[in-house]
Amino acid sequence: MRDTEGDRERQRGMLGDVVRVFLDHCRHGRGLSEQTVRAYRADLDDLVAFAAERQVVSAANLTLEVLRDWLWAATERGLARSTIARRSASVRAFTRWASETGVLTVDPGVRLRAPKGAAHLPRVVARDQVRSMLDGLTVRAADDDPAALRDRAVVELLYAAGIRVSELVGLDLGDVDRTRLTVRVLGKGGKERVVPFGVPAHDALEAWLDRGRPALAAAAAGAVGAPGAAGAVGAAHGPGSAGTALFLGDRGARLGTRSAYRVVARLLEALPGEGPSGPHTFRHTAATHLLDGGADLRAVQELLGHASLGTTQIYTHVSSARLREVYRTAHPRA
Repeated sequence: MRDTEGDRERQRGMLGDVVRVFLDHCRHGRGLSEQTVRAYRADLDDLVAFAAERQVVSAANLTLEVLRDWLWAATERGLARSTIARRSASVRAFTRWASETGVLTVDPGVRLRAPKGAAHLPRVVARDQVRSMLDGLTVRAADDDPAALRDRAVVELLYAAGIRVSELVGLDLGDVDRTRLTVRVLGKGGKERVVPFGVPAHDALEAWLDRGRPALAAAAAGAVGAPGAAGAVGAAHGPGSAGTALFLGDRGARLGTRSAYRVVARLLEALPGEGPSGPHTFRHTAATHLLDGGADLRAVQELLGHASLGTTQIYTHVSSARLREVYRTAHPRA
């Protein structure tokens, strides 16, 4: 996105104004997700406040020393290493943009370093546990309860396609190819990809689309038309209404991220094992099971929508069971 003359004038002024232009560029110029923009805003607003306490109010006066002091202050406050690493990444993205656009003559963030986050392997659910969980969801959905049909389809698709929860709740009806068993998702940075899913996920989606979704949509429409429900009409026909959304919440609007999280958390918390209980667990589980089954790392990268293979290598890991099997079959002295 080309900066206007007015934007350039603002960039020459206060640090806070420059930050706002940068955030606007991230949202509209780079197409970053609102979640990423919010994280940038929180980190950079904290930097602006910190710099102001040290009489640094102009972007031109932002130095490496100020940035280092800012990160050190965060360390002194006891913030997690992962949080400090994220702050470092936020400010480096900002100063890089500022130097590229001529706001800064030198990029002070290029030499900024932050502690690396501790390496934690994400939680992986065992195959038999996944199977048992999905079998239980199938039993719950046997009486065509709309919420049970939806929950089964949500979990099946998260695991089958390895998609992010934000990608799942953003799906529309037209994004699912029920014949070719693929789903078109919009990932980070507005990048689109087509991901396959299997027959069990297809069956769950068919049941949801044929019986569950119409029931929830009809119930929501009935509630809107009921006496005294005039105030709900705007909500039912506004941006959050059912419309073309693939998944609906209990009130008939598009299923939200938090609602999807609760669905998954209830299921995972009932399973043995430690670690996160959110939808991302199914994403990592899917990737790990693919690698265990012999999938190529680059194929998994494409499936997950990672821009860098290095991200996939960090995100996934080879299970000890597969490692032992590879050793047993490949090493001459195994």
